Amino acid sequence: MLLIGRENEIQLLGGLVARTGDGGGATVVCGEAGIGKSALLTEAGRLAGGRGMRVLATGGVQSEAQLAFAGLYRLLRPVIDHADRLPRPQQDAVHTAFGLSPTGTPAESPAGSTEPELFLVALATLGLLAEAAAHRPLLVLVEDAQWLDRASADVLVFVARRLEFEPVLLLAALRDGFPGPFTGSGLPELALTRLDRSAAERVVDDRSPGLPPETRERVLREAAGNPLALVELPAGLGAGTSADPAAGLPLTARLERAFADRMTALPPATRDMLLVAALNDSESLAETMTAAGLMTGQDRTADDLEPAVTARLVEVDGEQVRFLHPLMRSAVHGRAGVGLRRRTHAALALVVEFEDRRVWHRAAATDRPDEAVATELEVAAGRAQRRGGVAAAAAAMERAARLSADPDRRGERLLRAAELAFELGQSETVTRLLAETDRAGLLSERQQWRIAWIRDSFDDGVLGRTRAAWSLARIAERAAADDPHLALNLLYGAALRCWWTEPGVEARQSVVAAAERVPVDGDDPRLLMVLAFASPIEHGRIVLDALRRQSSHSGRAARMLGNAAHAVGAFDLAAGFFAGSLAGLRAQGRLALLARALTLHARSCAQLVDLGVAIPAADEAYRLARDTSQPLVAATAQTARATLAALRGEQDEAYRLAAEAERAALPGAAHAVLAAVQIARGSAALADGRNEDALDELQRVFDPADPAYHRAIRCNAVGDLAEAAVRSGRPESVSGVIAEMTAVGRRTPSPALHSGLRHARAMLTGDFGEALAAGSWPFPGARAQLGYGEWLRRQRRPAESRAPLRAARDSFDAMGLTPWGDRARAELRAAGETSRGRAPDARDRLTPQELQIAQMAAEGLTNREIGQRLYLSHRTVSTHLHRIFPKLGVTSRADLRDTVI
Repeated sequence: MLLIGRENEIQLLGGLVARTGDGGGATVVCGEAGIGKSALLTEAGRLAGGRGMRVLATGGVQSEAQLAFAGLYRLLRPVIDHADRLPRPQQDAVHTAFGLSPTGTPAESPAGSTEPELFLVALATLGLLAEAAAHRPLLVLVEDAQWLDRASADVLVFVARRLEFEPVLLLAALRDGFPGPFTGSGLPELALTRLDRSAAERVVDDRSPGLPPETRERVLREAAGNPLALVELPAGLGAGTSADPAAGLPLTARLERAFADRMTALPPATRDMLLVAALNDSESLAETMTAAGLMTGQDRTADDLEPAVTARLVEVDGEQVRFLHPLMRSAVHGRAGVGLRRRTHAALALVVEFEDRRVWHRAAATDRPDEAVATELEVAAGRAQRRGGVAAAAAAMERAARLSADPDRRGERLLRAAELAFELGQSETVTRLLAETDRAGLLSERQQWRIAWIRDSFDDGVLGRTRAAWSLARIAERAAADDPHLALNLLYGAALRCWWTEPGVEARQSVVAAAERVPVDGDDPRLLMVLAFASPIEHGRIVLDALRRQSSHSGRAARMLGNAAHAVGAFDLAAGFFAGSLAGLRAQGRLALLARALTLHARSCAQLVDLGVAIPAADEAYRLARDTSQPLVAATAQTARATLAALRGEQDEAYRLAAEAERAALPGAAHAVLAAVQIARGSAALADGRNEDALDELQRVFDPADPAYHRAIRCNAVGDLAEAAVRSGRPESVSGVIAEMTAVGRRTPSPALHSGLRHARAMLTGDFGEALAAGSWPFPGARAQLGYGEWLRRQRRPAESRAPLRAARDSFDAMGLTPWGDRARAELRAAGETSRGRAPDARDRLTPQELQIAQMAAEGLTNREIGQRLYLSHRTVSTHLHRIFPKLGVTSRADLRDTVI
C-alpha cells in the first residue's frame, strides 16, 4: 500500500523495465527515510518477474560497511559460477576480492598475494552481469545504497555507467543526505517526494481504517506525507504507546520511537533475538539463534521470532531473518544499553566463522585497550587491502589504533590508517587522523616525514599553500640519505606545486637543490620528473639529454619519463613513453593512473596533431578521470579535448570544453590548466580567422600577472601568438614577448619552443627558409608551407605560391584539420587554382569511443579483447561495431583496416 500516490513513478519504472531488452542503464531512486524507495524497488522486481527477467539484489547494511565487497558479493553470489568465462586477470581479481578459491569456495588471502585493482573487480562484475543477461534481461536492485561498503559502491557506480548497450537495468535506492559514490554520480535520478494530502488519506484509510477522526488527523499531520509514517504511527497509537511526536525530533527519530515502543509488548526471548539480528552483519537465522542462546543460556528457535513477525518488525524467509525497514534495526539497536550490546557482540564473535567478521565483533565487544584484538584488526586490514578493500583496511587500522595500549603502536596505526585514507582521497578523514597521530605520542623522524608527505601532497600541488614546496624540499634533504625513495616522493609533491602553481624562483631552486642531493643515478626517471616539473627551462637540456639516452621503458618508469618529456616540450618523446605504459595499466586495472597517463598522452598527441590517437585518448581520459574522482585530471583532459575541437573547426565545442576546464581550475588557481585553456581558446579563434580574439586570448599566457601565465606551457604558444599578431596587423604588440622567449630558447632546447620560435620569426620577417627546412613535426611544417604560399601570393608571385599551398592543403587534409585545409584552398583559389573539398574520414564520422573501438578491431583484436582494454563488456563492443560499419560504409572487420589505420 506504500505505492499509493506513486502511479507516475511506477509507470516510469515499468517503462524502464520494458525497454531493458533493447538496452539497459541505471537510475538512482532517492528520497528521505520511509519515503517508499524500497517499495518501488520491490514493485520493479515484480514487474521484471512478470516479463521473464532475472532479478539480482543486494543492499547496504550499516554494520557491514567495514567489510570490503560484502554488498557486491551478495549481489553476485547467484552468478559467481560464471566467473570461469571471464579472462584470467578478472577471475583472479573477483576471487581475491571475495576471499574465494579458484573453485569458488571460501579461502583466506595468502599473506604475499597482490591486492586486486578495484576497477579490475568492476570489469569482472560487468562481465558477470553481462553473462547473466545473455539469455534473458536482468534487473539489478540495490537497496540502501548509502550503507554499502565503499568498495561495492564504487564498483556498482562504475558498472552503472557502462550499461547503455547491455540488457541490464540497475536501480539503486539512496537516502537523501548521505554522501558517497552514488551522490553526484551523474546517473539519472528518480527523486521521491512526500505524498500529497489525497494520497496520504488513501494510505491511512487503507491500512488503518476506522481511526477516530482526531487520531486520523494527527497521523496525517505528523506523518507529513511520509508513507512509512502513515503506516507505522497509527500502529503505535493504536497500541496506546508514547508515539507522541516530541517537538524538535526529526520524523525518522519519531518512527524509531514508534518501532521501539512496539517492542515493549514482545516476549523477552523475542527481544533477545531481535537485538542479535540487529547487531549481526549477516541475515543468517542460524547465527542469530545460536548467539541468542549463548547470551541467555537457553536454546532459541525460529518460533521465538514469531511475535516480531506478527508485529511487522522482521520477516523470516527460510534460513534468513530481515528487518522490514532499516529504522526498525536502528530502533532495536538504540533501545539496548551499551553493556548489553557489547555482550551481544561477544556472543556473535563466538558464532560467526568468517575471520574478518569475527574480529569486528570482538572489537565491538571490547571496552578498553586490547592489544590482541588490535593485532587481529591489523591483520584483517592487511587481508582487506589484498582483496582491494582499501576503505575497509583503513577502518580496521583506525579501530586497531583505538584499541592500542602502547602509544607508539597507536601512532603508527593511526598513521597507517591516514595513508590508506589518503589512497582513497578522503581529505577530511586524513586531516582528522593526522591530527590524532600528532597527539598519540613521540613520533620518529621517519614518521614525521611520512606525515609531511601526506599533508603536502594530498591536493596534487594545487589549492594554494605554495610555501609547501619549501617545506617538502627541506624535509627531503633530511630524508635523502636514509630513505631516497621517500625523499623523491616528497620532492615529487614539491615539484608538482611548482608546476601547477607559481611558488617563486627561490622555492623552485630549493626543490632542484634538494633533488640533486638525493643519492640516485642522474638518469633515474623519478629525478628527471622532479627536475622537469620544478625547473623545465633551466634544466630542460639536462632532462632532454637524459631522456634521449633512455632505452625503451614500460610501466611506472615510462610514465615518469613521459611526464618529464611533456613538461620540457618534447611531445614526440612523451607520446612514445606514455604509449609504452598504457597496456600494463589497462591489464592491471589501475584506472586512476591510466587516466593520468592517457591525459598527457592525449595532450602530447594533440600538440603533434596526431588526431587518430589524441581524440579517443582525450575522451577516454576524461571519462576515467571522472570515474576515479580526479577533478584536476579531468579538467586537464578537457583542455586536450578543447584543443582538438579547435583544430578541427568545432569552435562552440572548443569554447564549451575550455570553460568547463576553467571552472574546475579557478578555485585552486591551477595555472597549468588555465594556461592550456587560453591556448585552446586562442587556437579556436585563430583557426576561425578571428585573429584579434586569438591575440587577446594568447597574450594572457605570457603575462606574469595573469592567472593563466605559466613559465613552461607558454613555450607551446609562441608560434600561435606571433601568427595572431601578424594576421591582426599588430606585430609590434608581441615584439617584447618574442624577444623574451628567444632568450628563453637560448637556455633550453625545448622542441616545442624552438618550433614556435621558427614559425614566429617566419611570420614576423617573411623569411620562411628556416621554418621550411627544419623538418619538424607535421603541423608546424604544414603551417610554414601555408605561410610561405600566402607570402608569395602577396608578393604577386601566384604561380610560385601554388606548390607550397598545395602541399599545405594536402597535409592539413591528411591530419583532419578542416579549417586549416579550407584556408589553404582559399589561398589556392586566389592564386588561380581550384581544388576539391576534403572528404570526411573516420575521425569525422565516428564518436571518439567508436573511433577507438574501430582502431582496435582493425588491429585484429576480438570483441572480448577490446572490452578488456576499454572496460566495456564484449556485447557493448559488438553493439558499437554494428553502428560503426554503416557509418564507415564497410561490411566486415577486414574492411576496417583500410578505413581507420
